Amino acid sequence: MEFVYTIKVNEKCDVYSFGVLAMEIIKGKHPGDLTANMMSSNLEDVELKDLLDQRLLYPNQETEKILISIFKLARECLHADPQCRPTMLFISTLISTREPSK
Repeated sequence: MEFVYTIKVNEKCDVYSFGVLAMEIIKGKHPGDLTANMMSSNLEDVELKDLLDQRLLYPNQETEKILISIFKLARECLHADPQCRPTMLFISTLISTREPSK
């Protein structure tokens, strides 16, 4: 998607797409203007309940922490400057090394 706007292809285009997809999964629909609003707002001013798919029950505390961490990661993936985005290797490592719940 980013390629359409920038006409530049690099490894960070996939990172941007991952960020959009992660937000879409959390929100339950394409994030649309949410992506632009999230980049311009302070993350502490945003409540998780406003980001979640409203068709689902509000998550327990442990799941809430996981969703917040994924959302923060997704937000980093949407940085306007591709060089400021994390690499897919970093994202993959972060997600795969997360200790599963007991």
